[in-house]
Amino acid sequence: MWKNHPMTQRNFIALVTGGARSGKSAQAENLARAQAKLHDLPLIYIATAEPRDGEMEDRIRLHQDRRGAGWLTVEEAKDLAGALRRTDGQGVRLVDCLTLWLANAFEDADVADLCATLSQQADPVILVTNELGMGIVPADAATRRFRDLHGWMNQAVAGIADEVWMAVCGLPLRLKPERNDS
Repeated sequence: MWKNHPMTQRNFIALVTGGARSGKSAQAENLARAQAKLHDLPLIYIATAEPRDGEMEDRIRLHQDRRGAGWLTVEEAKDLAGALRRTDGQGVRLVDCLTLWLANAFEDADVADLCATLSQQADPVILVTNELGMGIVPADAATRRFRDLHGWMNQAVAGIADEVWMAVCGLPLRLKPERNDS
């Protein structure tokens, strides 16, 4: 049974969602480390954040310090599918995060291409995203459009993921159980 567990498959995909400071990135890092150990693969961090101000620089540094050494970092704010294709076969990839990618590539973001690319990956991919739609309805049309696109993106990626997790108060909750391919 364990040999058919999705975590033992090289093409494993996991999505980790949650609110701000919920522990989602730490959970994703734990999943990536487990995949790297299981398959004896290096760790690759695909960063979608752009350090546009001091506060964002601090957030990036906090993530770097928590991860520690041993990660190759690939910075890609807009061409996420391309970054995944370029790094496939080189190790476990952790994408942090889909929300910033969608914001950076908003008008050009191709979620269908991202999902098709994820479905074709040979090596594991762990993705982090935010859960945005649980608050009040935004007052302006542009923000509502972003929130809606973000929700549809999360659904599409969750639909192809082997596992989906939500972090709440630092606690990881499994939302989508492992598939049974036996």
